[in-house]
Amino acid sequence: MTITVQNNPPAYFHPDRVREIAEALRGLDGPLLPILHAVNERFGYVDERALPVIADVLNLTRAEVQGVVSFYHDFRRAPAGRHVVKICRAEACQAMGAERLIAELETLFAVKLGETSKDGRVTLEAVYCLGNCALSPAALIDGKLFGRLDAPCVQAQVGK
Repeated sequence: MTITVQNNPPAYFHPDRVREIAEALRGLDGPLLPILHAVNERFGYVDERALPVIADVLNLTRAEVQGVVSFYHDFRRAPAGRHVVKICRAEACQAMGAERLIAELETLFAVKLGETSKDGRVTLEAVYCLGNCALSPAALIDGKLFGRLDAPCVQAQVGK
């Protein structure tokens, strides 16, 4: 199965839309992950209110669905900011200043790692190895890979 990622803005959450997604994908082998990915893509996160709907469609317990959502870090539990900055914290990036970059970005955007700024502008997240070690420190900014980053470069990308 191919999942096409669209750059459409997330839709407002509605349980009926979750049910439509779940019903459309329930016939797949192992449908839970594709359903969760589709919900995450459609709304920008997996709302707590989606869990019982998905559980009902798949005849699972809410705890089973919750366990999968909490296990995989790619499923957001709250809406992300307008810009998502994922800073690599693997060894090569740490050696080249990733921790200093994170501290600078936390100050610059007034947000802690793993959180979204109060104005909803930036979500700052950690990832572990983007495969861009030769260009450390590296990050994904709104899904685009960057290397040899410093705070002014990140700020310029987020300001676009």
